[in-house]
Amino acid sequence: MGEDTKTQHPALNVSNIRTFILVTLEMESSQYVSWAELFQIHARAFLVLDHISHSTTAVTEDETSKKVDEALCSRLDAIVLQWIYGTISNDLLHTIIEPGSTRLQAWERLRLIFQDNMNGRVVHLEHEFSTISMANYPNATAYCQRLKMLADQLDNVGASVSNSRLVLRYGGS
Repeated sequence: MGEDTKTQHPALNVSNIRTFILVTLEMESSQYVSWAELFQIHARAFLVLDHISHSTTAVTEDETSKKVDEALCSRLDAIVLQWIYGTISNDLLHTIIEPGSTRLQAWERLRLIFQDNMNGRVVHLEHEFSTISMANYPNATAYCQRLKMLADQLDNVGASVSNSRLVLRYGGS
């Protein structure tokens, strides 16, 4: 009876993860760092950060509450896994999904895809940043936005673009 009067876990109240995490992680973008940061902020706000890290949960005092906590923990794991799957592209989903996957396995697979391939991403983004041409864009604003996005993506993979280099690219074609 006392269990019914307890406050419901905040993560159980999230009906649409996309209202909180507006970035969809895609294979071809370099938004992993931004996506992961937003996801971790959301997980911390809804008290499930430990479900995407390797930390352990506290041991409960009696068997009844232990069973309730295990059931809740299992449900929260499934919710976090749904959040991960719901904020990535279909291509990425089909790359990481496996029957019986845990939220930690999914989180780790994504990390490995993006962080183990950093050098390849840097090369690809550097090439695109260096060869972009204003002639391929309808106006200067679209061109500058693309340059800024590429600079941000390079920064996300540890290859920052200096402001002077960015300004030079704005002026160049």
